[in-house]
Amino acid sequence: MEFEWDEPRNELNIQKHGVSFLSAARVFDGPVFTVIENRKDYGEIRYISIGKVEVTELYVVYAVRNRRLRIISARRANRNERRKYREIFP
Repeated sequence: MEFEWDEPRNELNIQKHGVSFLSAARVFDGPVFTVIENRKDYGEIRYISIGKVEVTELYVVYAVRNRRLRIISARRANRNERRKYREIFP
């Protein structure tokens, strides 16, 4: 799986959420819970995946462009998102 992202956006994400896109890409090394992000029309299909990196569940927003996953945002999953993930992957 190949990943890409906008580096200035990555830096902003680190400042805001404390999560780098490089770390976020690691959620795909294990099981992930994925849904389509449909709250707004972004002009492309966006996905939300929740997965685990070491002991932390992360919430990752991305789009598929030219067969690459383009990471848009990443943060620690909130309590409800962690609960949902742990129900699916105990």
